[in-house]
Amino acid sequence: MNSRLIFGMMPGLASTRKLCEVLGNPQKKFKTIHVVGTNGKGSSSYYLSGILQAHGLKTGLYTSPHLVNLRERIRVNDLPIDEESLGRLLLKVKAAAEEAQVEPTFFEVLTIVAFLYYAEQNIDVAVLEAGMGGRLDSTAVADGELIVLTSIGLEHTEVLGSTESAILKEKMGVAGSAQNILSNGHSKVFVLGGLSDSLIAEAKIYAASHGCSCVVPTIRNDIELPNLGQHYIENASLSLKAAELFLKNFDEALALKTLTTRSWAGRMQKLIDANGITKFVLDGAHNSHAVRRLVEALDKYYPNQKFHCVFGALRDKDVGEMLKLMAPHVSHWHITRTPYPRFRELEDLQGELEKLGLNVASAGEFSREYLNDVCANVTDGSPVLITGSLYMIGATVQALKDDFDGLAFFRGMEPTTNEHR
Repeated sequence: MNSRLIFGMMPGLASTRKLCEVLGNPQKKFKTIHVVGTNGKGSSSYYLSGILQAHGLKTGLYTSPHLVNLRERIRVNDLPIDEESLGRLLLKVKAAAEEAQVEPTFFEVLTIVAFLYYAEQNIDVAVLEAGMGGRLDSTAVADGELIVLTSIGLEHTEVLGSTESAILKEKMGVAGSAQNILSNGHSKVFVLGGLSDSLIAEAKIYAASHGCSCVVPTIRNDIELPNLGQHYIENASLSLKAAELFLKNFDEALALKTLTTRSWAGRMQKLIDANGITKFVLDGAHNSHAVRRLVEALDKYYPNQKFHCVFGALRDKDVGEMLKLMAPHVSHWHITRTPYPRFRELEDLQGELEKLGLNVASAGEFSREYLNDVCANVTDGSPVLITGSLYMIGATVQALKDDFDGLAFFRGMEPTTNEHR
C-alpha cells in the first residue's frame, strides 16, 4: 500500500474497471448506495449504514480517510475487515494489477479490496463514501441506484472545477452518463442536502437530463445524536430519507432510535469517563468551513464557556482564520504536532497566535503525556477541546482508545499510513 502513495490522486475509472473485470466484477454482487459531496459524507454514510443494519440488512460501509488503521475504512455490520482478509485481498489486487498491467492508486486498491470483501461476505447493500469526486471516483463503478449528495463547496478545484456549479456536476456524475433507468423500471434517485436554492435547481436540471429524479428532504427536529452540532442533524436527516427510499419495510421509530447510538468517531465527539464526566471533545475540523460548524456547536451546547484547546494543523490550511474563529471559545491554547510530515511546526503556530494577540499556554510534541499535562491545568472541570486536523484526531484516538468506551472500536488496531491529501 505504501508503494501506491507515489501515484497520488488520479481521477478516472479505466484502471478500476479493468481490475474489476479481471477479478470477476465483485461490485455487481450487492446493491450500492453512493454518498458524495464536499463535507458530511462520512457521518451521513455511518448513520445510513446503522439504520440499514437495524432493519436486518447485512451492510457494508466504505469510508475515508481512516483515523488510525486502514481496516476502519471497510466494515460489515460495524466490524472492520480482519487483518487476514485485508492482507489476502491486497495480494489478490496486486496480482490482478500485474496481470492487467495497470498501476492503481492507494484509493483504487482499497476500493477494489472493499468490493471483493463485500462480495465474499455476501452483504445485502454497501454504503460507499466517494473519495474526491463522483463521476471519475473509483467507487462509481459500483453503479448505485440511490445517491446521497451531502453538500457542495470549493475543493480540489484543479480537478473538479473552479465553481460550485462545476463541482456539483462532477459529484452528481457518479450516476453515470447513460439514461439511468434501472431493471425494475425506476430511475436512479438523488437525495439532496446542504445546497443553496440555485444549486438545487441546477441539480434537478442535471438529474432530469440524465434520467434521474431528485428528493430534497426537510431537516428533522426530532433527531437525537451523540455527535454535537446542527450539521450532524442535517446529515442524519439525509440518511433517514435515503433509508426510507431504499427500504421496503422502513420503520421510522426504529431508525430514530438507532441514530441515538451512532457516534461518528472524532467529529464533535464527547469522550465520557466511567463516572459520566465528559473529559474531551474531539473534532477533526481541518479548514475554516469546518471550524465555523464547530463554533456553531460550541455556541449551542457550551454557551459562554471557554476551553483549554489542544490545536495542531497541516501546513496548507488557513490557520490564521481558523484560530480567529475559535478564539472567543478558548481560554488556553496548547499547540502541538504529530510526526506526520505535513504538520505545521510549533514555531509557526505560535507566530500565528501571536499575530492575533493570543498567548500560548503550552507547546510540545503530541503524546499521551502531553495530554495528561494539559488536563492537569484544567481547574474548572470542563472538557479539553482537541481539534485542527483529522490526523490530530487520529493520534488522539490512538492515545485514548483504551480509556474510553466511545473509542472501543479502535482497540487492537495499530496506526497505518493515510494517503497524502
